[in-house]
Amino acid sequence: MAEHTTSSITIEAAPAEVMGVISDFARYPEWTGEVKQAQVISEDDQGRAEQVRLVLDAGAIKDDHTLAYTWHGADQVSWSLVKSQMLRALNGSYTLTPVGGGDRTEVTYTLTVDVKIPMLGMIKRKAEKVIIDRALDGLKKRVESGPAA
Repeated sequence: MAEHTTSSITIEAAPAEVMGVISDFARYPEWTGEVKQAQVISEDDQGRAEQVRLVLDAGAIKDDHTLAYTWHGADQVSWSLVKSQMLRALNGSYTLTPVGGGDRTEVTYTLTVDVKIPMLGMIKRKAEKVIIDRALDGLKKRVESGPAA
């Protein structure tokens, strides 16, 4: 089984606000460093994304891929790779935990990336860490800056 990388950050907002930003895929290019395009392909009966096409440029990892999303209540979303040009696997999740009476949220991001080309495990984990850290920092800035115009 592939190793995964996990990191957490605390955001000064309620979990619902954080999940609102996470689930707004159309705006990902505005706050994520790696996602250049995002397109929801299909939605579930609650209007949440089921499949999303993402064009990614994360330095060592550049790809156009489709992810399948699974929503676990209001506090967790996970995804897995449907198709990709460069990746063999891309599995991840955001888990939200209310803190400080629910006005703050601890966001835990877990990610496993497996590329089709040979890449040392150390380099792959470094890329995962860069992706996670940039995503969490971008998410925090986006949520704490208030509602988008």
